[in-house]
Amino acid sequence: MSSTISQVRVHGPGTVSLDTVELPECGPRDAVVELRACGICGSDLGYIRLGGLGGPGPEPMPLGHEMAGVISAVGPEVTDLRPGQRVVIHPGRDDIGRIGNGSPEGGLAEAVLVRDAAAGDRLYPIPDELPFELAALTEPLAVGMHAVDQAGLEPGSAVAVFGCGPIGLAAIATLADRGHTDIVGVEPSATRRRLAEALGAAVTIDPTAGDVWEQLGRRHGTTPAMTGAAPATAGFIEASGSGAVLADIIDHAGRGARISVVAVHYNPVPVNFLRVLTSELTIRGSIEYPPRFRDAIDLLERRDLSPLITHRFPLERIDEAFATLQHDRECGKILVDMNG
Repeated sequence: MSSTISQVRVHGPGTVSLDTVELPECGPRDAVVELRACGICGSDLGYIRLGGLGGPGPEPMPLGHEMAGVISAVGPEVTDLRPGQRVVIHPGRDDIGRIGNGSPEGGLAEAVLVRDAAAGDRLYPIPDELPFELAALTEPLAVGMHAVDQAGLEPGSAVAVFGCGPIGLAAIATLADRGHTDIVGVEPSATRRRLAEALGAAVTIDPTAGDVWEQLGRRHGTTPAMTGAAPATAGFIEASGSGAVLADIIDHAGRGARISVVAVHYNPVPVNFLRVLTSELTIRGSIEYPPRFRDAIDLLERRDLSPLITHRFPLERIDEAFATLQHDRECGKILVDMNG
């Protein structure tokens, strides 16, 4: 691996480019991974819009946190990994920096330095039969999986997922893998509704064509509420990112319903706490991953999530990849391929 690599970096609000940078030296506890695939995420668009993690920083900020590749080098203190191993990278460690989320490293690159790989929670070997592009789904799948965990639903209970972008689809795949059969996906995009059904939703609803709550009531049945009947939906995954949708869920959820909020809401959302009170709702936020990150890899080995990937771009066409994510409301997961 050359000492210089191509790496996608944010230079300021609305300014992102593919740069040639020096690959940092591999320390005694570190590893270098030659990357093969990396997904792009809505949070990447947020970083580009802001010019960095929360705004411009002193140095350009590398992007990319959904990564899979091959180890090319390890430090002498990394004893349980070896060059040539196919791996998924866990991007999150507050103490040493989160890859693609404000640290000097990013996964939209030809290679990445993984600091403190010797700790044992950064690199996860994957089987030869798992393609790199599917392995790169581990991180967003783990996000959707944790959203399901946060909902705390009983096995087989009825659930509605609002927003069938990649994270909502990951939640649907997780619910289906755990035996939920009465999953409803709520999504205006026809393509994403088809993806939801391919990944485990029993039915989908177009919220622009008719009353969502009436349709949910027909599917899941109804339960008495202080303001009249409400759908007997036990749990809701809010993955749309729309404040109006979240407020609507709170206003219509039935007694005892559980709401897991995994979408990023940058603006405050008014909450009807009278409804929270009278319906005894449970609302939980969901950020990042389940305690065992490998659970997402295990699910990828059990179930075919390839329908989730709708677009692929080489690293050299990263501008086109970001434009597609920003403007194409029909897309699923967008993957960037590196190193052939």
